Amino acid sequence: MGNKLYVGNLAYSVRDESLQAAFSQFGSVTSAKVMMDRETGRSKGFGFVEMSSSAEAQAAMNAMNGQPLEGRAVERSRRFGDQVGIQHADELFGLG
Repeated sequence: MGNKLYVGNLAYSVRDESLQAAFSQFGSVTSAKVMMDRETGRSKGFGFVEMSSSAEAQAAMNAMNGQPLEGRAVERSRRFGDQVGIQHADELFGLG
């Protein structure tokens, strides 16, 4: 299991810093990135968080499912092929 998480159903107000702060309570966040639309500068409603270990990634994934982040509940974990939620990016995108 990898350390990268896909985080979906984010409020449009969520930025990299707030995403990192939310996940840092579960361990060391290596990176946190909210994907932004190039033309509008508005959040696309999803992002990626990389934790320093698989155990921290699993803890964060389990704890953040369904929890509010800036007024919007982060969707529960989904299996490969689903559109939203928190899941390992390795599974979602076939990353090594």
